[in-house]
Amino acid sequence: MTAPLLSPLSGWAAGGSAAEKLKNWAGNLEYSTEKLDQAKTLQQVQDIVKKYDKLKVLGTRHCFNNIADTKDQFISLVNADEQIVIDEQNKTVTVNSGLKYGQLSPYLHKKGFALPNLASLPHISVAGACATATHGSGEKNGNLATAVSAMELVTANGDVLQLSRKKDGEKFNASVVNLGALGVVTKVTLDIEPTFMMGQFVYENLPLDQLKDNFDKIEASGYSVSLFTNWQSNDITEVWVKQRIDNGKPLKADKEFFGAKLATKNLHPIPELSAENCTEQMGVAGPWYDRMPHFKMGFTPSSGVELQSEFFVPRQNAVDAIMAVSRLGSQVGPHLLTSEIRTIAADNFWLSPCYKQDSVAIHFTWKQDWPAVSKLLPIIEKELSVYNVRPHWGKLFSISPDLLAKRYVKMEEFKTLANELDPKGKFRNDFLKLNIFGA
Repeated sequence: MTAPLLSPLSGWAAGGSAAEKLKNWAGNLEYSTEKLDQAKTLQQVQDIVKKYDKLKVLGTRHCFNNIADTKDQFISLVNADEQIVIDEQNKTVTVNSGLKYGQLSPYLHKKGFALPNLASLPHISVAGACATATHGSGEKNGNLATAVSAMELVTANGDVLQLSRKKDGEKFNASVVNLGALGVVTKVTLDIEPTFMMGQFVYENLPLDQLKDNFDKIEASGYSVSLFTNWQSNDITEVWVKQRIDNGKPLKADKEFFGAKLATKNLHPIPELSAENCTEQMGVAGPWYDRMPHFKMGFTPSSGVELQSEFFVPRQNAVDAIMAVSRLGSQVGPHLLTSEIRTIAADNFWLSPCYKQDSVAIHFTWKQDWPAVSKLLPIIEKELSVYNVRPHWGKLFSISPDLLAKRYVKMEEFKTLANELDPKGKFRNDFLKLNIFGA
């Protein structure tokens, strides 16, 4: 049942000129067509949508599976005419959907505003991140989609549909995390707040027993907290604690944090790599957008040559789930670059992994060895199945469509909406047919 989802990953390097092929960011996936139309305006999007019987949106290509793939035709809005409209009274900003967070954030800061949350890297597009429920972290922070208050999309017949949190209720909740199944998102309106400064400290070698006994206290110690491990020792390798600076006073850090030691230099989440491309640490104050992500906009994030998987479990099962994965350390560790643990607040979006539940995400950044990773995913998923684990939609997983349908209780209602907006399946591809529509 997993083969249709994963097969493009095992065959991407077989034949063809690499220079002529469209690939994803990590290079592990070769897309199934090079037919790509660029759209800069709403009218161009409508014209392209009307022109083709089958179509998929290609964003910043940061997905690791074939969720955005097609054999037919791509449309891209990444180079659309830049639009950033701030509504100071309602505290929102409206942007073209292909804009990257790394482009938007400095502009907002300059105008005195901030977004409440950002992902680990700023290189991703606003619409793509929200459509897949991509997230940052924090006890009280929902995923990036929770900032969406309105959106504009072009449906299968070329019509423009406007949706808002205020007016459209459950239809809006169904549409924000849409997996590309409902249409081409052209504009997104995000909630903003007054700008703020942040700093971050990194601690090394947090004993796993301390994590087990003090998980809630550890996660509540900052605005956002990330735990990095390779699962091969009794320690969490690094703890990144990101803190807001609301009173202008310099941040101070204890030299010990639940048994972990304060780092004396900037570190990379993958200990072997240089911290040059990471955001500033050691408590140095900086704008929110240059501290919430782990990586700077101007640099290649993470290692680049990698695979990624991520699994969400209910917050109340966090410690048990972490310990379950730790028992797989000897199997998992040799194939990892690093693994990250984060908390995310609940939301109301039908296909979000955090739908109606505070969650913990266990993320795996793998070495680019697909044969090994493909064997490990079912093992990890089986260990976490008792917690009704949900996958990140844009990363690698092997959970069956039947289980996905059980774990996403609004799946049938989402399919009804998709059939209403796209009755002929213009925006469906192999990924959606397998995992959502059961074909």
